[in-house]
Amino acid sequence: MRALLFGTAGIPLSAKFSTMEAGIARISELGLGCLEAEFVQGVRMTQKAALTVRELAANKGTTLTAHAPYFINLNAKEPAKVEASKARLLQTARIAAALGATSVIFHPGFYLGDQSATVYAKVKKHLEEVRERLINEGNAVLLRPEVMGKESQFGSLEEILSLSAEIEGVAPCLDFSHWHARTGKANSYHEFAGILDQVQQKLGRQALDNMHIHLSGIAYGRKGETKHLPLEDSDLQYKQLLKALKVRRVKGLIICESPNLEEDALLLQQSYLELPA
Repeated sequence: MRALLFGTAGIPLSAKFSTMEAGIARISELGLGCLEAEFVQGVRMTQKAALTVRELAANKGTTLTAHAPYFINLNAKEPAKVEASKARLLQTARIAAALGATSVIFHPGFYLGDQSATVYAKVKKHLEEVRERLINEGNAVLLRPEVMGKESQFGSLEEILSLSAEIEGVAPCLDFSHWHARTGKANSYHEFAGILDQVQQKLGRQALDNMHIHLSGIAYGRKGETKHLPLEDSDLQYKQLLKALKVRRVKGLIICESPNLEEDALLLQQSYLELPA
């Protein structure tokens, strides 16, 4: 990536219609740079429609990514559920490739009472199988497991970075809001900079040059995330994060998941641009 781009998780609320085409048009009108296609309830787009969206995004200069369905658990007890999870990930990666999307973001699964190391081994095995299938199909879309916000969810910062280091074609989706909610910490310039340094130490400088970040305000309790909030209604020190990103010269995408979507995406973009170079 040549810069840090800002955009929304899904179609902007102010788009004229609830279509990807209208969403891309609105992203362009707002002066934002990226859009995450939300297939969280299932992939309901044909290859033909995806190619039409791809052409429009290219014409508008909008970078696309895709979020896989929520119904993925690579640590499910039932083999059929694991296979269904892998199928959903493959389906999303295929439509993402047709869209010209750079990445597929997904929630890897739940611990379900198992030890972290046991779950890690299972998730890694199944993710390697998905990646092998995509390689055989010639699909180069990156799979990005997300840092998750609840203690019950597989997806600590360390787990996500390790998967990214050990599996070709896997890269992190850093959700700083989730990590703050999960730890009750990670909310200062030095902590944010420390996370970025961790990424570079584990994955190399190239990872900071091609980041995918989720950001929103967030409410949380003893067990982690409870819901997303507008940035100004949350205790997240987003300006300190933006400062850390600028100082570390991070490039890639910041996808805003706040309830007010484009309003906070524009707030993030403007706040970033106002920081000294």
